[in-house]
Amino acid sequence: MRTMRAAFASSFDADNPLSALTVGERPEPTHPEDDWVTVRLRASSLNHHDLWSLRGVGLGADRLPMILGCDAVGTDPDGNEVVVYPLVADPGDPRGMSILSENFQGTLAERVAVPRMNLLPLPGGVSATDAACLPTAWLTAWRMLTTKGRVEDAESVLVQGAGGGVATAAVALAVALGKRVYATSRDPGKRERITELGATALEPGARLPERVDVVVETVGAATFDHSLKSAAPMARIVVSGATAGHEPKVNLRRVFAMQLEILGTSMGTPGELTELLAFCAEHDVRPVVDSVVPFSRVEDAFARLHSGDVFGKIVIDHTA
Repeated sequence: MRTMRAAFASSFDADNPLSALTVGERPEPTHPEDDWVTVRLRASSLNHHDLWSLRGVGLGADRLPMILGCDAVGTDPDGNEVVVYPLVADPGDPRGMSILSENFQGTLAERVAVPRMNLLPLPGGVSATDAACLPTAWLTAWRMLTTKGRVEDAESVLVQGAGGGVATAAVALAVALGKRVYATSRDPGKRERITELGATALEPGARLPERVDVVVETVGAATFDHSLKSAAPMARIVVSGATAGHEPKVNLRRVFAMQLEILGTSMGTPGELTELLAFCAEHDVRPVVDSVVPFSRVEDAFARLHSGDVFGKIVIDHTA
């Protein structure tokens, strides 16, 4: 049996997820259907989803060992440079689909198997390391702002908890879309970086100079009341995560009196990823990259992600 080098969940540890990570040999990808192809990886990136998997959230013991990773850029069997759309149709999942590394092996390996329809052309002018940041975190932020948040009708945006992948992507994209952007962070260093991206940086809970039309919420209970108080009449509060509590108290009087919309979302469609790739190429928008780490040091990359001392995306270079 041919094997390849991969980073995978071999067990679960809710308190110390890094102890559940193994880097070693795994079997070459297999094709569950005739329309699947194998992509040779050039670059991938880490997401907090990978740490949650190591904790056993969303991943059952019956699916171990599971190669981690959702994002990928690589070369298809015909030699084309492609970006991998990470959602796969999955009738066995109640959502009707699953993301790579949940029910199908992920991208932190030399090769990954996906349906051919999941391959999108890598646009000229966008590097593999940049494009590897887009399919999960940046796609989620793009959908939050455009499809769900209808940012084209907005003048101002609040992003809660900037520093992580989705929130930092939302800041960069909202600025590129020409909006007034406010972003919160507990970390003074991250607030300085937020300012460099063109947004107004604030401490969590700080009073904004104005009520905003769109709120990007990935934090949850710790910031949700501030999101409600910061929303203008008819504003959209778009939620894609709850890293600091998933059961906030919600002042319903504020919701109906201000006619607020609270919208949930996750990931995006292949069409939205195509739009995002084109937008980044046309407007020279480059993802915020915390660091680029060779695959030989993927364990160090996980440790950095777990530390929380990250601003932007950690990219894995599979060619180094």
